Amino acid sequence: MKISYRALFAVLSLVTLSACSRSDPGPLAGTWRMGGVVPMTVQFRNGETETMGLIEKVSYDIKGDQVLVKYESGPMQGTAVRFTVTGPNSARSDFGIFQRIN
Repeated sequence: MKISYRALFAVLSLVTLSACSRSDPGPLAGTWRMGGVVPMTVQFRNGETETMGLIEKVSYDIKGDQVLVKYESGPMQGTAVRFTVTGPNSARSDFGIFQRIN
């Protein structure tokens, strides 16, 4: 059986790309609450987030303890927010500290 280098490269490229951008929120899956001056609750689900009743389509890039949430629709469309998972029930972003509530 002879495998061409082009075919092997194509398969490896697809695997790498699919691992980078995905619909599964990984360690952010569930409901999180941010306190502070503007408290809010965010639900991270497959391919979407929900905040204050607004559902937005997203994709997730997960690398170690970093989760990059890329907004594909809604008011945040075209932006990305980086979350650093600091424990099983806590995460940090530029917006503040999040605690898992579910």
